Amino acid sequence: MRVRVSVPATSANLGPGFDSLALALGLRNEIELSVGSAGGSLQVEQHGEGAATLPRDERNLVLRAARAYWQAHAGAPPGTLQLRAQNNIPLNSGMGSSAAAIVAGLAAAQALSGAAADPHALLQLAHSLEGHPDNAAAALLGGLTLASAAGNDVRCARVTLPAMQVALALPAVELATTQARAALPGMVPLADAAFNIGHAALVVRALQTADYALLGWAMQDRLHQPLRRGLIRGYDAAEQAALDAGAAAVVLSGAGPSLAAFAAHNHAQIAAAMQAAFATAGVACRTFVLPVEDSGVTVTLLP
Repeated sequence: MRVRVSVPATSANLGPGFDSLALALGLRNEIELSVGSAGGSLQVEQHGEGAATLPRDERNLVLRAARAYWQAHAGAPPGTLQLRAQNNIPLNSGMGSSAAAIVAGLAAAQALSGAAADPHALLQLAHSLEGHPDNAAAALLGGLTLASAAGNDVRCARVTLPAMQVALALPAVELATTQARAALPGMVPLADAAFNIGHAALVVRALQTADYALLGWAMQDRLHQPLRRGLIRGYDAAEQAALDAGAAAVVLSGAGPSLAAFAAHNHAQIAAAMQAAFATAGVACRTFVLPVEDSGVTVTLLP
């Protein structure tokens, strides 16, 4: 039994949509997971991002997610697991690498168990593993997703968008999601919460209609970015450089450190401007210009 799974990168929060809004992006991780003969040894082969550092044993996040699915639903299939991964999403980037690994493992286990595809069941499990549903929802469904959790119950909706691209700058700044979350307060003023609710709703409408003027206004945030941006050297200069180059809005992608810039045109120039600003601040930077990905996770059973 063997299955191939492809999962897109994601950009979550989108300014005011903290832990609820996310976009799938056209950069994908691909894995093959198979079940060999009983009594064999676990095999993990990894290529691309993090190939030298990611675990090659049961600590591997893809395998942990697969085990979580089998534990919740059917028990592990007989035989020894063999994993081959091509990782194209940078690690600790704010581009959804952990959600991609979790969704890949869950979807592969579901297919290997013979169960029908059930994105809702996978989202429930992904939320329990990652602690927030936004990236996983976009990785599962593609496009723009709206997700919310009440305890262990997670609901999401998918919004189809017109074709658009996002310019991303990934500075060489170590910023784990746990560190970025630790910077946030436990309580926020009611006025700030209301501000974000209204702005998040308008972000959805602006993306649906490709209204970049509205998007530039709506992507303001009072809950997380004012605190997190200070953790990223060169952020302010890179944001201003992107706006000067024609970006309508610039936000942290997920918890960072990557920045996502939205514009109707000139994405390559905007990415280059952010890279130059980080360089002036003494920070190396990688850039990407990625389309919004209409497809989420794809699963193919192999002979």
